Amino acid sequence: MTYFLQDILRQPQELERAISYLSGAGRHTLQTAAVTIRKARHVYLTGIGSSWNAAFGASAIFYGAGRPVYLQDAGELLQFATFPAESVIIAISRSGRTVEIVNLLAKARESEATVIGITNSADSVLAQEAQISILLPTLRDHAVSVNTYSALALAAAALACAVVDSFDEKLAISLSTSVAETERRIPNWQEQIAGNNWFAPGKLVHFLARGGSLGSCYEARLLWEEGAKSEATALGTASFRHGPQEMVVKGSRFGIWVDRQRGREQDLSVARDLRRLGASVVLIGQNLPPDSGDLVFQLPSIPAQWQFMIDILPAQLAAEYLARLSGVDCDSFRICSYIVEDEFGLIGTEGAAQKGVK
Repeated sequence: MTYFLQDILRQPQELERAISYLSGAGRHTLQTAAVTIRKARHVYLTGIGSSWNAAFGASAIFYGAGRPVYLQDAGELLQFATFPAESVIIAISRSGRTVEIVNLLAKARESEATVIGITNSADSVLAQEAQISILLPTLRDHAVSVNTYSALALAAAALACAVVDSFDEKLAISLSTSVAETERRIPNWQEQIAGNNWFAPGKLVHFLARGGSLGSCYEARLLWEEGAKSEATALGTASFRHGPQEMVVKGSRFGIWVDRQRGREQDLSVARDLRRLGASVVLIGQNLPPDSGDLVFQLPSIPAQWQFMIDILPAQLAAEYLARLSGVDCDSFRICSYIVEDEFGLIGTEGAAQKGVK
């Protein structure tokens, strides 16, 4: 069994640990951060890489409640943004040491902006320098971000809920129930995946989603590229309908997340038309028609706006399976480091020496 799969299989326990922390020992910090955000004139929601993808669930909650935030990745904020007075920056980072996040902290100090850090690392620069730190008790993943991603997405969304309404015991219990049911469905999802013709080594896959599931969509692309070492694209389902569909040919591969309420019929019609055009389609969602895709992952019931918390799991299982099917090592990185702590190039001097690159 790969380390990647081991990390995926323990994800329900890590999600439950994060829910318990956010509704228990971490509740006061969550509330303090929420009060700070409510008082701010400008709120930025940021991260980079997998941590950036973890911000989309929270952004959907903010926007849905009429509390818009500036959603921008940390590299863009660092190079192109100026923070006005009374700004709050919600910085998401699994390691808390990524170079863009560290440099963004310095920029925030100069602008007198308040930083709320959400991280899995208590001894990180982000945890130590942020005015408010939400520290998740999540065990580190072997290589590809699995549990650290999901825990960050959960924490960011819990903070958004605390700002616009509340992250209360009732919601926490409901989420825990959904996580427990998700764990029970994992073996069935693995059976669906094994030997399914949708999986083809070296085949480009296109991922589509809306709302909070956009985070899962972008994260799936990263899992394909980082774990399965295979090409993929990610795009909003609505945007895909405005031109990109011209590339569809027989044998094209798609993965589509379907929301329980919003855009549901529209997205099911997109899936139908893609299949009529000869594409092979995977669907992930709640209460989906069994024949609506070539492979359909049925999710357990979960509160509105929280589907993103569990709908990444089928994609994680799929990426790990494709890696094994393709004969690639999903437990190590050929080029990138576990934590990117330098702003230049792709291969640092030390890394180049270790990999024999001149």
